[in-house]
Amino acid sequence: MAAAVRRPEPSPAPQAVRRFPNPRLTGLGCGLFCGAVMFLLGYLDALLFGSSLAVYSVLFLPVCVLTAVWVRRGDLMTAPVVVPIAFAAGLVPVADQGGGLGGHLMGIVTALATQAGWLYGGTLITGLIVTVRRVRLMVRRAAARRRSV
Repeated sequence: MAAAVRRPEPSPAPQAVRRFPNPRLTGLGCGLFCGAVMFLLGYLDALLFGSSLAVYSVLFLPVCVLTAVWVRRGDLMTAPVVVPIAFAAGLVPVADQGGGLGGHLMGIVTALATQAGWLYGGTLITGLIVTVRRVRLMVRRAAARRRSV
């Protein structure tokens, strides 16, 4: 008679991860999510922190990660394209407001130039996450083809 095998109980960490939302956004949904969140964060930054570009840029990084993680498999390549557009859209409430429309546009261009490192960094993070997800998907598909043959 074999002894009963005792298996450890699952750790609470994987169960906690399963409780997080796991939406799958289309390419358009990814753009709307990222753009709306960055605009709201820009507006909150303008209200709470006096239009601090550093705060806005740091808040951009988690939005990049969420966008890359939540985009659905078929639309993976849209995330790195959407993220910089959303960064620019969120700068509308944060940019300097001097001198009418021309001054506001100049404030947006200046903010894009001075925060380019954060913009490139967030886009790079998004691209890396999307690339890893894409490679994992291709490996799984190749393994499934090998099993079916």
